[in-house]
Amino acid sequence: MRDVVADGGVDAGPSSSRGEAVAESKQPRRRLRIAMISDFFFPNVGGVEGHIHMASNELLKRGHKVIVVTHAYPPNRTGVRWLPGGLKVYYVPYAVLARQDTLPNFFSLLPLLRQIFIRERIELVHAHQALSSMAHEGILHARTMGIRAVFTDHSLFGFADAASIMTNKLLKFVLSDIEHVICVSHTGKENTVLRAALDPSKVSVIPNAIVAADFTPDTAAPQPGKITIVVLSRLMYRKGIDLLIAAIPRLCAQHTDIHFLIGGDGTKRVDLEQMREKYLLHDRVDLVGGIRPSDARAHLVRGHLYLNTSLTEAFGTGIIEAASAGLFVVSTRVGGVPEVLPSHLIELAEPDEDDVVRAVNRALTFFRSGAHSPQAAHDAVAKFYSWLDVAERVERVYFQAMQETMPDAWDRLCAYRACGPLAGLVFVILAAVEMMFFHILEWLWPAVEIDVVPDWSQEERPAL
Repeated sequence: MRDVVADGGVDAGPSSSRGEAVAESKQPRRRLRIAMISDFFFPNVGGVEGHIHMASNELLKRGHKVIVVTHAYPPNRTGVRWLPGGLKVYYVPYAVLARQDTLPNFFSLLPLLRQIFIRERIELVHAHQALSSMAHEGILHARTMGIRAVFTDHSLFGFADAASIMTNKLLKFVLSDIEHVICVSHTGKENTVLRAALDPSKVSVIPNAIVAADFTPDTAAPQPGKITIVVLSRLMYRKGIDLLIAAIPRLCAQHTDIHFLIGGDGTKRVDLEQMREKYLLHDRVDLVGGIRPSDARAHLVRGHLYLNTSLTEAFGTGIIEAASAGLFVVSTRVGGVPEVLPSHLIELAEPDEDDVVRAVNRALTFFRSGAHSPQAAHDAVAKFYSWLDVAERVERVYFQAMQETMPDAWDRLCAYRACGPLAGLVFVILAAVEMMFFHILEWLWPAVEIDVVPDWSQEERPAL
């Protein structure tokens, strides 16, 4: 068992021993008012969206007040909505630039966010994802208002290309004035610490999770003489679909009893179809198209092995979903993937065509030996990962953040100035303009004139 999951999880702060966790659990917990903010949320579907939704619901169950702030989704997902479970969502009407990310606007979001934070009496803002403009701006505006801030980074980024350089510089600016940062894997923590020049003691590792009960193995007898390898992924370059295209013909030539069941859609689907045509594999490679999240388990349990060929992965939620559904996993050794499962549940490969073929061959040998137990795999994943555990660890980070001393305006400007000779000066100017704009808003519309909404207990929330 790898160290990451051997003790039931990973660290949740610089002083997060199990003994301290037990001691904290015996103390009365204060109810917090929390705003989750990101460009990525339902009805869009993805890992970040699911993480925010599930963690928020668990925090609600633990007695905290949680709202979500995201951008509007056409045609009519705008305004204030209540989701099942009592989660309140503000869909802010801002235009999307690309891939559900809003156009960076720096100051124009401040009046609206100020209204929301004051109305809901928010004490802590939790922003998600480095590619979310709204998350970065939410942290900046929250700090100007004197609100604590926590950030979760869900992805890995490089250091050389222009887009990564700009993203990393912006991340360094925003995270230079924040209480705490959370990453979903130790590899992600190393990546974020380097990109944002952070003190590692301010960064915790809290993994993603799944609802294991939604991914139970299929008890039906497997089809004799046939081994199905399942793929469930967006069909795009960074998911390693080129590796998959290269490996499938070689594996089919070596094993007459294997079939591929590929779920997902994307730009690489045409390449997969061309490969299937070229090697006449229509009866052995089934492309089923996009899969709804609610149908993921039904797709997974049709197979025996799960193949992931990603070129980059901060965590890999799909891997633990597959293992929970009883499949033996084969995955490229990238990002945080080696931390996710113990070695008896996964076979790792380098992101190379030959090594992917080798790893699948080893997995097939292991599976044919009868050593893999789908139910044992499910039980292990259910023990390792739960959203309740995630919520408890995030809650500890929140309480630690609430004890930090808030910096004054001069300290904030000094922190921004230290971000670089030129960039630091730009950041100081942006922060100074932000502060002046905030004081103008305070003069035009004092906080005491803004209506405050009541805090509902878990029992009082509407049953939706």
